[in-house]
Amino acid sequence: MIQDAINFYHDGLTDDIAAEADRQLRTLLKQRGLYFGDRPVCVVLRPHFYFESDWAYLRREMETLLQAFMITHKACLADAKLREQLMLHEFEEEIITIDPDIVPWTSSRLDTFFLPESHTLNCVEYNAETPAGIGYGDILSEVFLQLEPMQRFQERYTVTPMYGLDNLLNMILRAYQAWGGTQHPQIGILDWHEVPTLNEHEICRDHFEKQGYPSILADPRQLDYRNGHLYSGDFRIDIVYKRVLVSELIDVMGLDNPIVRAARDHAVMVTNSFSAKLLAKKASLAFLSDERNEHLFNHEQLASIRAHIPWTRVVRDRKTRYHDEQVDLVSFIADHRERFVLKPNDEYGGKGVVLGWESSSDGWEAALHQALNTPHVVQERVPTVRRSFPAWIDDALDLEERFVDAAPYVFYGESVSGCLTRLSSMALLNVTAGAGSVVPTLLINHKA
Repeated sequence: MIQDAINFYHDGLTDDIAAEADRQLRTLLKQRGLYFGDRPVCVVLRPHFYFESDWAYLRREMETLLQAFMITHKACLADAKLREQLMLHEFEEEIITIDPDIVPWTSSRLDTFFLPESHTLNCVEYNAETPAGIGYGDILSEVFLQLEPMQRFQERYTVTPMYGLDNLLNMILRAYQAWGGTQHPQIGILDWHEVPTLNEHEICRDHFEKQGYPSILADPRQLDYRNGHLYSGDFRIDIVYKRVLVSELIDVMGLDNPIVRAARDHAVMVTNSFSAKLLAKKASLAFLSDERNEHLFNHEQLASIRAHIPWTRVVRDRKTRYHDEQVDLVSFIADHRERFVLKPNDEYGGKGVVLGWESSSDGWEAALHQALNTPHVVQERVPTVRRSFPAWIDDALDLEERFVDAAPYVFYGESVSGCLTRLSSMALLNVTAGAGSVVPTLLINHKA
């Protein structure tokens, strides 16, 4: 059992070893730029572990589910009536038709909760637009493998890190070739200069350049589209690795901005594509979960949806099926707040999320009123995961239970490799919101 491996790791943490590991960890994090704004990305002294057999189960199940997401994307791109279920903004309806034939996602991320002991796996969001964390995960894995507790742990267990930056670059280049690119490309990593994740963008840039692909970090506000090319100063950009969110880009710069104009003219490849916005909506899980859309999927895909997508609906006045029961949606979720969470359709970082089981009656009523007036989904509560993680706090070893998620990375919309793992003392896990920590995810096996 995984708990035996965790106990073995913790048993080797004397005060002296823990204090030295914490000192070394913080030093290496500072040297490698693994800070989220002004705080370290990781504040605990143990990675997260999966046995290889459990990880194989997660990967197999999620890759079946990805087939259903791909079918949803293609169906909604082709059918405006189906697309209404996703509640797109007017500008999104316009830009999703840019480069509709290229793969929507070179990289994306499924946000799940995974209990390996029972193989309980629930996907609560699809981060289809700009998944973060791949660079952090690679460097964190390298850092932890240097620490003494991990050296001791490997006396009993084999350890396999899941590096992702090579996959990321390979998929970007694969998409560029499919798009029609023929020259040795230059890459622009685009986001606002003030975002706290800029250090992860630097990790990606450094990796791309080490592999021979000139790259630059650029703020979209500093770009020019001239002479048939997109530029940051004198640097020509052939591939946009877009880390800025589409909604923020258009809100700040409008539709007539250099990136959109260059993409329309097929002068630059943008990844993830603008059409990735379809499944970035929280309503994409409602689309998969809703009985109205079952005809789109085959038996295996339906079984995967029912097993791994929690019951999710767009909040509106309608009747629908709740498992085997026909219910009036609004009154049902109003009367059973302990079962549900409300999520804005188009936010990130935990903004606007309301957990019914942590809300008062009045608070839930107000949240439901808001959900009826602005696009929201309601989602059934799923089992969360809690594990103990050690930390060196105030010159003492602290062993505290924390909520743990599993956010496997998806490459080219079809294969799962690597995983973002976030920890939090609160049920709402989000590092962007300042309430958590990231740890590397390592695969283990018993040594013979």
